[in-house]
Amino acid sequence: MKMDNGNLHGFPFFILRFAFRILHSSTTLLLLVSLPVAARAAGENELPNARPVPDVQVLPLPDAQASFQLLGSELTRYHFGPLLQRPFWYPVIGPSGRPLTRMGHPHDPETHSHHNSIWIAHQDVDGVNFWTDGGGGRIVHQRVELYDDGPHNASMITVNAWQAPDGRTLLLDRRRANVEVLTGGQWCLYVDLQLEAPATHPVTLGSTPFGLIAVRMAKTTGVHDGGGRILDSEGRLNEKEIFRKPARWVDYSGPITNAVREGITLMDHPSNPSFPTPFHVRDDGWMGAALTYQRPLTIAPGKPLRLRYAIWIHANVVRRDEVEKRWQAFAQSQPPLLTPPHK
Repeated sequence: MKMDNGNLHGFPFFILRFAFRILHSSTTLLLLVSLPVAARAAGENELPNARPVPDVQVLPLPDAQASFQLLGSELTRYHFGPLLQRPFWYPVIGPSGRPLTRMGHPHDPETHSHHNSIWIAHQDVDGVNFWTDGGGGRIVHQRVELYDDGPHNASMITVNAWQAPDGRTLLLDRRRANVEVLTGGQWCLYVDLQLEAPATHPVTLGSTPFGLIAVRMAKTTGVHDGGGRILDSEGRLNEKEIFRKPARWVDYSGPITNAVREGITLMDHPSNPSFPTPFHVRDDGWMGAALTYQRPLTIAPGKPLRLRYAIWIHANVVRRDEVEKRWQAFAQSQPPLLTPPHK
């Protein structure tokens, strides 16, 4: 490098030396400042106070809906909008990722528009029909009292008013929906109900095969449409043998794809007043637990009626002993509290 009278190619050398010293000092200062910043960032990434994130969550959604999810994938959704005839759960996702229920009858969608996947209703509450869409009665959501998440379960508690055409509330129901995840993509929906009469007078659930909980299966699982199978706890098969006969549980299984068979089991609990309840089933893809088919039930003021059901979403066409084992575990369970804990 050529020097000329203290210059570097005509540029004063002392200026270059001064600039180098400034650059060296700045770099050193930058390194000293960066060290604690980097250490602090590493500490932030560790989050020593982080809490476990629940695998199973129920997430409130717009338009009065709540999604029950496992690791971000939806299992079912609860619909409770103010304009609905009644709340319901749809879709109901099976282990293969496909819906196992449907909205409406596959061959009679107009007069059976009340077949809302999984729903709660009754044909005769003090003479008012809450079963069909044109019956006059509506089950109107009032409030959500609890959302709760966990490693294996998520639940919500809601309150609903059963309103007559003139606006009178004939019945209040407090319901808890609890989703429990099982192995292999299977899961259970536990439905706990508390039906309360008005403070001034009793209310009667009349004798009918329609009510209180029902399931409209996917079309492909139906006996008629898909070659599916209905099985009850007594070993009886399909509508001809099971129709309106008492049982501990009824299972509906069938094809969900060309290679996959899945199904749903509806279980009655021994604490229910009509246990074992008659089941109203159809080969076209419908089953329901008929709470008051054999006799009416009267609910007195201050003496609410407690009910408990389980709905098992499962893989394959299950054997009778498999379902019985699942029902035995359910039968030994105790109905939970339906009031939210104070926090």
